[in-house]
Amino acid sequence: MTKKIIFTLSVFILMLNATIFAQQTNNTVAYVNTTEIIQAMPEKAVATEALKKLSENYKEELKVLQDEYNKKYSDFITYQSTLAENIKLRRMQELTELEKKMNQFMELAQNDIELQEKKMLDPINKKVGDAIKEVGLEQQYTVIYDKSNPAILFISPYAIDATPFVKAKLQIN
Repeated sequence: MTKKIIFTLSVFILMLNATIFAQQTNNTVAYVNTTEIIQAMPEKAVATEALKKLSENYKEELKVLQDEYNKKYSDFITYQSTLAENIKLRRMQELTELEKKMNQFMELAQNDIELQEKKMLDPINKKVGDAIKEVGLEQQYTVIYDKSNPAILFISPYAIDATPFVKAKLQIN
């Protein structure tokens, strides 16, 4: 009976020591700054430039529509007192249609820019995410937090910054 108790106690102590050792060796917490990583990627600069160019194209087209509207509005105001009632109504309707057209165009442009941004940034975000996972496995981290995420309010001074490892994995400075 005593041998059984001693054996059980020994197994329990052994399992407790193994658990404590496993917790000590596998509970490495690290953090990265994905904003910093993404900003350093050449793909981000290319995407930003393409989105800037797209936005400028939409602004130029909107300016054409606004110029057309402003000219028609100015003409309407100038000549409205001399126009027949039917012509006034038709021109007011044209102005209203131009306003609708500009609003629809602005909405279309905004939606397209958002769609293009998502199409360009999703592969970049996936690439960074994959690199973070690889670094986590290679460095045997238990957790890697994103420092750029405002929901994280505290990072221990003992936490390991994995940003350099992820940048090295992506071959960026």
